Amino acid sequence: MRQTRQLCFRATIDGSERGRVYVCLPFDPADSWGTRGRYYVAGTINGIKFRGRLDQSGKGHFLPLGPVWRRSAGLHPGDVVDVVIVDESPPREDLASDVAAALDADPEAGRFFDALAGFYRKNYLRWIDATKRQPDIRAARIAETVKLLKAGRKQRPG
Repeated sequence: MRQTRQLCFRATIDGSERGRVYVCLPFDPADSWGTRGRYYVAGTINGIKFRGRLDQSGKGHFLPLGPVWRRSAGLHPGDVVDVVIVDESPPREDLASDVAAALDADPEAGRFFDALAGFYRKNYLRWIDATKRQPDIRAARIAETVKLLKAGRKQRPG
């Protein structure tokens, strides 16, 4: 069950200067944000903004830190940092009830939608929301969205 979209913690940057560098999460994102295939996040590390996607290993989820970002932030493996991390995906309960109901009715489409980056989710939702005053067109767009998501399409055809 979703607890909060923003979490704060202190962590040590793991990895090596010449290899992969990352921050291990002291929590399971599924417990905090719901189960899905991917987690897109944003936040700060020692007050410096970041955006990214969580990865997973046998030890749990972690946030990879790219070399260019680390150089500009002046951070190195072994540094202890303060992390504020926010789930960028809007929670299902924040969706319009008709959209949420359609995704709940087709779990495969719902799982695919939940795993999409916020950009793709917002594009689908904007397309649907453009029809708020036309219920028949809105229902057709919701049905089309579910069909496309079930087929694994990140976005509508041009």
